[in-house]
Amino acid sequence: MSKRENDSFSIEDLMKTFIKENNLTKGMQKIKMEETWTQMMGPGVATHTTSVKLQNKTLVIQLTSSVLREELSYGKEKIIKMINEELGDEVVTKLMLV
Repeated sequence: MSKRENDSFSIEDLMKTFIKENNLTKGMQKIKMEETWTQMMGPGVATHTTSVKLQNKTLVIQLTSSVLREELSYGKEKIIKMINEELGDEVVTKLMLV
């Protein structure tokens, strides 16, 4: 009888390996970006956000309020830093508020 291997892996580790091996990292980052934006900025900003897109390391946020757009533009660097810290990688290098 052969011995059973007792190696155990967490589901998180298995999913990360699967995503990396199948080259799905960019797609997963795009999906996670919208929920990260909503979570970080809160419900007040989320209600005025119509679109969150990641295009070639540029995060494009479409807002319905010009006043909010102006306020957020003052903290672009901080927002980029916070998003990259949340995602654990330098995913965003530029932020466009439209």
